Amino acid sequence: MQIAFLFYDGMTALDAIGPHEILCRVPGAKVQRVAKKAGAVRTDSAGLELIADYALADVSYVDILVIPGAGSATTLRDSPEILAWIRSIHATTQWTTSVCTGSLILGAAGLLSGLRATTHWAVMDRLSAWDVEPVSERIVESGKIITAAGVSAGIDMALILAAKIAGPQVAQTLQLGIEYDPEPPFDTGSAKKANPKIRDALLARMSAQFENIK
Repeated sequence: MQIAFLFYDGMTALDAIGPHEILCRVPGAKVQRVAKKAGAVRTDSAGLELIADYALADVSYVDILVIPGAGSATTLRDSPEILAWIRSIHATTQWTTSVCTGSLILGAAGLLSGLRATTHWAVMDRLSAWDVEPVSERIVESGKIITAAGVSAGIDMALILAAKIAGPQVAQTLQLGIEYDPEPPFDTGSAKKANPKIRDALLARMSAQFENIK
């Protein structure tokens, strides 16, 4: 089972690292970290750098593709070679997945037309630009495409994938292994639950950041 994580400058680290922590432990899985060029990739997480082991040209087939989002909500439209690679890889994947605003990248690559998908709540309306039905759910499955909502939802998605690949018992073992048993100190982890003042203040900041989605 070959699993590729797409890395690119400005990506959100946890979008990739959360699912990576699960999927790299699936028995028989081979995980590849791929970027336009092999080497260091600077994330939006205070400059944290991750290492891509492979360039796009080095990888022509994987069973699972994972595309993280970015704090800048990029569509990678300025990187047509990456979008072309995503389309090529998707043609033969078993599952093509995204976390957070990574679904905007799938949309820009032309892979979500006519499908249901989710993304970070702050940019949910942007999905319709690619003839996508936006769905305010944590995980959305549309055929072999699985999209996850904001950042931490990638862990849930990875556990779902682990169950599909290796069975529910393995997935449950992996969940126990990382002690993924959320008990957040505040019940404000979704736009539906958050205090409207907190939600609106955050949305104002994020909207300015997302204003010129690229």
